[in-house]
Amino acid sequence: MAENPELEGLASQLSESAAAVCAMPECRTVTKRMYGNLVRRVKLLSPLFEELQDFGGGVELGNDVVKGLESLRIAIDSALELLKSVHEGSKIFQALQIDKLAGKFEDVTIQIEAALSQVPYNELDIPEEVREQIELLHAQFKRAIGRLDSPDLQLVKDLAAAQMDDDPDPAVFKRLSEKLHLRTTADIKRELLAIHDMVISCGGVPEGASEEYIETMSFLLKKIKECISADNPDVDAADTDKSSMKHRSPIIPDDFRCPISLELMQDPVIVSTGQTYERLCIQKWLDAGHKTCPKTQQMLVHTALTPNYVLKSLIALWCESNGVELPKKQGNCRNRRPGASGSDCDRAAINVLLQKLANGNTDQQRAASGELRLLAKRNADNRVCIAEAGAIPLLVELLSSPDLRTQEHAVTALLNLSINEANKGIIVNAGAIPDIVDVLKNGSAEARENAAATLFSLSVVDENKVAIGAAGAIPPLIELLCNGSPRGKKDAATAIFNLSIYQGNKVRAVRAGIVPPLVALLKDPGGGMVDEALAILAILASHQEGKAAVGLADPVSVLVELIRTGSPRNRENAAAILWSLCTGNGDYLRVARELGAEEALKELSENGTDRAKRKAGSVLELLLRVDEEAVDS
Repeated sequence: MAENPELEGLASQLSESAAAVCAMPECRTVTKRMYGNLVRRVKLLSPLFEELQDFGGGVELGNDVVKGLESLRIAIDSALELLKSVHEGSKIFQALQIDKLAGKFEDVTIQIEAALSQVPYNELDIPEEVREQIELLHAQFKRAIGRLDSPDLQLVKDLAAAQMDDDPDPAVFKRLSEKLHLRTTADIKRELLAIHDMVISCGGVPEGASEEYIETMSFLLKKIKECISADNPDVDAADTDKSSMKHRSPIIPDDFRCPISLELMQDPVIVSTGQTYERLCIQKWLDAGHKTCPKTQQMLVHTALTPNYVLKSLIALWCESNGVELPKKQGNCRNRRPGASGSDCDRAAINVLLQKLANGNTDQQRAASGELRLLAKRNADNRVCIAEAGAIPLLVELLSSPDLRTQEHAVTALLNLSINEANKGIIVNAGAIPDIVDVLKNGSAEARENAAATLFSLSVVDENKVAIGAAGAIPPLIELLCNGSPRGKKDAATAIFNLSIYQGNKVRAVRAGIVPPLVALLKDPGGGMVDEALAILAILASHQEGKAAVGLADPVSVLVELIRTGSPRNRENAAAILWSLCTGNGDYLRVARELGAEEALKELSENGTDRAKRKAGSVLELLLRVDEEAVDS
C-alpha cells in the first residue's frame, strides 16, 4: 500500500496540538470552568490522535477523512489559541468582558463539534473502545452548545458597584481580589504587565472595547492593590524592600517614554499620525514651525493634540506599582476633595471640548463627546465641572446626531454625568428623556444599552418615572430585555423594575406584553436573568391587570420550584407572586398543592426572610381555608 504522508503529518500535528492543550496551566480567572471543560474534552480526544499516528503510515484514505481531520486540527488550534489568550491575558479585562469571552468558548465548542461531525470514522481502523469514547465525547460537545454557565451574580454586582459608586465599599474590592485571584503584589505586577501587553499589541484599545475599559481596569487594579496592602502591610513592605534592592531605578518601558525626550511621559498626547508624545515636547516641536511627525517624518494632517488617556492610566499604574513618583497635578479644581484627579487644566480642557461640541464638524464632535464621556466617568469632581460648564444641553443635542458613534458617546457621557444627583435634574430639564428613548429604539447596540442604564439612573427620582414612561420607554426596554446582549438585558431589567414602581408604568409594561418573556426567563436558569425577572413579576403581580397577565402565562410550576430551590430573595419573590395569584382564585391553589407547594411553603415559613415567611404563611392560610371549605361542603 502507498504511504499517506499527508495523514501522517495531520496525525502528528493533532497530537502535538492536543498535548499543548493538555499541558496548559490551571486557570485562575473568571473563566475557570469554561477553560477547564475545554481542556478536559480535548484531552479525551488524545487516544484518537494516538491511533491515527499508528495507523496513518501505510494506508491510503479518502479525501473526506483528510478534510475532516484538517478541520479538526484547525479547531484544536483555535482552542489552544483561546486558552493561551485567557492564561496570559488580563484577569480584570476578562471579568469585564465575560459575556464576550463566553461567546468565544462557545464558538470553539461549535467549531470542534462541527469538525468531529465531518470525520468518517467507519473509514478509520481504530479500536471499538476508542470509537465509542469519541462518540460519547462528540455528544458532550453537542450538549455543551448553547449551555452557557450561569453568571457569578456577586461578581457582576461588585464590578458594577466598583464602577458606578462614587465611594465603593472596601469590601467590594476585597471580594474582587479573591474572585480574580489578585491576592499578592506579585499578582498585581503580573496583571499590570498583562494589561500593558494587551494595550500595546492592540495599538491602544482592544477590539469591541472602549477607552473606558482601560480607565476602569486601571482604577480597579489600583483599588485592589490598596486592599492587598491594607490587609498585608508587612508583606507589601517586604516586597517593596526587595524590589528596591534589585531595582534602585526601575527600567521604564519604551512605550512609556516620549520619542523626543526619551523621558517618562506625564501628559501623553496623540498627533494625527497616531504617534504619542509628551505634550510639552511635541508642542515645542510644533511651535518651532515643524509640520511633520518627529518619529515617522510623515506630514501632519492637522496639529490638534488628543490626550492619550489609556496610556496615561497605564503609566500612572506602573509608577505606583514600581515606587516611582506619580506625575504632578497642575492646580486644583474648586470644590475638590482630597485624592480626586480633576484640575484647573481639566476645566480649560472642558471648555475647549464644549467649543468643539457646539461648532465643530462631525469628526470633532465625535472626538469631543468621546473625551467628555471619559472625563465624566473618571471622578465626581469632573462630573460637577462638566455640568457647570454647560455641557449637558450640548450633549442632549448630539443624541440626535446622524453619526451613531457620536450618539453613543453622548448618551454614555450623560449616563456618567447622571451619577451626580444634581445633574439628573439638569439632564431632564434639558429635554433629554425623549431623545434618550429614541437612542434606546434606534441606536447602536452599546448606545441602546447605555440609554437603558441612563433611564434607570434618571428614574431614581420619582417624578422622572412618570415622564420616562410617558415618553414611550417601556416597549423598547422590553425589546432590549428580550433580544439584547446579557449586559443589555440586565440594563433593561433594572430600568423596567424601577419604572414599574409607578402604577401607570405597571399597566404600560403589562399591555406592552412584558409578562410572557419574563416567565420564559424564569424557566431558563442558564440565562442568568431569574433574579431580575422574578423581581419585576413580583411588582407587576401586585396590580390587578398585572396579576391577570401573570396568571395567563402559567407560571405556577416554576414558582413552586423556585420556592423549593431558589436563593433567599428569589424564594421570597416567588412566594409573593404565588400569593397574589392564589388570592381569590382556588384554581391556582389546587395547582400549587398538586405540585407539592405546601411542603415547600412550610419550610419557607420557618427558614425564609421575614417577608418570605409572611407570604408563605399567607398562602398556607389560603390552602387551609380551601380545605375547610371542602369539608363544610
